[in-house]
Amino acid sequence: MEVLGLVLQLLGGLGAFLIGMEMMSDSMSRLAHGKLRSMLNKAAGNRFAGVGIGAAVTVIIQSSSATTVMVVGLVNAGIMTLFQATSIIMGANIGTTITAWIASLGSLDVSSFLLVLSVVGVFMAMLAKNEKVKVIGNVLAGLGLIFVGLAFMSDAMDPDLHPEIMDAITFALESVNNPFLLLLIGVVATGIVQSSSAVTSIVVMLASAGALFGGSGDGVYYVVIGSNIGTCVTALLSSIGANANARRAAVIHLLFNCFGAVIFTIFLLCWQPFGTTFTDTVLNRLFPGQHQFQIALFHTLFNVTCTCIFLPFAKGFVRLANLLVRDKKGAAAQQTDILGDLDERLLRQPSVALGHLYQQMGKMITYSMATLTEAFEAFMSKNTSAKEDVQARNARLSDANRAAVEYLVKLSASSLVLEDEKTISSMHYVLNDIVRIGELADNVTKYTDHYEKDGLVFSSEFLNMTQEMFDKIKKLYAVSLAAFTEKDFGKLKDVDAIEDEIDNYRRTLVNKHIKRLNEGKCQPQNSSVFINLVGNLERAADHLTYIAHSIE
Repeated sequence: MEVLGLVLQLLGGLGAFLIGMEMMSDSMSRLAHGKLRSMLNKAAGNRFAGVGIGAAVTVIIQSSSATTVMVVGLVNAGIMTLFQATSIIMGANIGTTITAWIASLGSLDVSSFLLVLSVVGVFMAMLAKNEKVKVIGNVLAGLGLIFVGLAFMSDAMDPDLHPEIMDAITFALESVNNPFLLLLIGVVATGIVQSSSAVTSIVVMLASAGALFGGSGDGVYYVVIGSNIGTCVTALLSSIGANANARRAAVIHLLFNCFGAVIFTIFLLCWQPFGTTFTDTVLNRLFPGQHQFQIALFHTLFNVTCTCIFLPFAKGFVRLANLLVRDKKGAAAQQTDILGDLDERLLRQPSVALGHLYQQMGKMITYSMATLTEAFEAFMSKNTSAKEDVQARNARLSDANRAAVEYLVKLSASSLVLEDEKTISSMHYVLNDIVRIGELADNVTKYTDHYEKDGLVFSSEFLNMTQEMFDKIKKLYAVSLAAFTEKDFGKLKDVDAIEDEIDNYRRTLVNKHIKRLNEGKCQPQNSSVFINLVGNLERAADHLTYIAHSIE
């Protein structure tokens, strides 16, 4: 029963540790909600910036696997190139090493004070009115919960409290002295848990309790190296069903860790005993007898060294991934919808997913305006054959709208900050405005049918003024799109000014038409087509204005 109790205590501590990691990761992501995507965008073309950003993002979200999965999603969506992904993946491996250092702190005397963070964080989250303070409270609560989990695991493996059980565990661990078997243990354990952080933390706690893998200080390093390979499983699984480039990004992650594992395994086999020598010359001067810090430092050195070695060959990794993952024959790069691929992998980081969809909606605005332009030009040239194409374009707009709404619903189920919730709400309205512009384009094609079939005749003055009105609508579209995509509040005044001009044009055109009608200079049957046409164009301008003001 005592053994069962210790196992349950160890699992309970691991559960608290993982929940704390998840809680801290989620809260830190919310704290940096608008910055993750902009950070990833800054990696363009600069491999050193990519490494730094990959490390920073991973420190924020506390998971190299999550960062790599997000990168796979960005590559799959066409937002990021393989070259950019390579440097970010390398940086992610560096960023994840912070977990081992956090776990190592759990064995120090200060850990009891760090446990208080959970209580402080909970009270901050419960009592604070400011949302940002609440999120910071959740970060502290998550960090405190990590140390609670570490304390549980540490007590479960305390040799003073449970000498016989720890002697048995130590004997079992020391009996496994084959380096390649230890490497495999690290790979399999991490592949099952899908968290190198969890495996590394358990290794650190075992080391602090005096249990040494393989009977020497070197055995534990093989497990750590194996955990770096095992963490690739998550990205590889997430790339299933993705495009070739996304699968290549996952393969690059695997190649990077495998090549690094080969180099360090050879290094450890050639330099024995590495652990004893390294501890005597470096760590004993800083942390006497603290084996856990030795593991944390080795984990960091492994990833930093591998990055320094392989970063100059980032393009080589891309070429190798292209050789290993070939494009399917005859697989043309067809875009099945306007939005492209709304990759659900990005939903792991809602702010990144929301930013991606927001930019993709700019494409929908452009597409709907192009549909309206085609319909208007067909009217001016009395081309009735454009009707089918306009209807087909509207069908694609409808499909894109449905996909965007479904994606927004999934995003709404995520943990979001208030600003993102407001953005999602406004995006629903914008989607409606986009679809309405397409529907107005369809109305214009109906007026073209009447124009042609009923033999209507419009004066050159009317046609010229209508063209001028539409030119202003195109100008309004350009300013509104810039205001929307860039969230530029300064452009809203220009939007309102142009929209007022369009309203005045509509009134002027209608008044002139009524005057010509009263003077007998215009056919009465023209009236319905004329008034409805300029009315629909003016409503399209209204929807463009609503889109621009959605940023408020």
